Amino acid sequence: MRIAAVADIHLGEDLRGHYRKKIEGIERRADVLLVGGDLTRHGTIAEGRVVAEELSGLPIPVVAVLGNHDYHSDHNQEIIDLLRDAGITVLDDEGTVVPVDGVRLGVAGGKGFGGGFAGKCASEFGEPETKAFVRHTKDIAERWRRALKELDADHKIVLSHYSPVKDTLMGEPPEIYPFLGSYMLAEAADAEGADLFIHGHAHAGTEKGVTPGGIRVRNVALPVIKHAYTVYCLNGDDC
Repeated sequence: MRIAAVADIHLGEDLRGHYRKKIEGIERRADVLLVGGDLTRHGTIAEGRVVAEELSGLPIPVVAVLGNHDYHSDHNQEIIDLLRDAGITVLDDEGTVVPVDGVRLGVAGGKGFGGGFAGKCASEFGEPETKAFVRHTKDIAERWRRALKELDADHKIVLSHYSPVKDTLMGEPPEIYPFLGSYMLAEAADAEGADLFIHGHAHAGTEKGVTPGGIRVRNVALPVIKHAYTVYCLNGDDC
């Protein structure tokens, strides 16, 4: 099964039609397209409409999550509704099963959140604001764990905006790692198992990493992969 993936496409009205041209013929290279958040620049409804136009009507299924930019203008739910109305599956801390040539592909996830990584992470202690920050990620991770467990699928992928490991953040300033991902996202995936973990967000990061439990992690932020999308196979990276 061929998985096309990209994140951080940051579309705006000035790019209307631009990204669509770059993904023409994607059905010849991939069976499904996964988009890992930061679909827009500022999370406006107008930008959300552009994203819906660019990604709708493709010959292959499209599954997406939102990123932090898509929340900026507080229109995240409206953007989700626009995309779903256009036939795009949008995950908001939940799972879905996509049938591909008789094989059931399960995808679980959502935006994710930060907090840092083992040994250098925030803890649920102290001020209410700090506890709320960590608790938010903990709640998300638990919803993902349940979603993965409930998927009746032959293969499972986690789709996120934030990273589950620091491997794919290499190249970013270490000081901002806690705002780029959390180890709790990896724990959720490792607890229930998955074939692949896709994320974005870290524009200056590294493509390849692995969770402590051995799940392949791929940072598909557009500035990292440097193409309109990249393609992975579930039995290995080379298709």
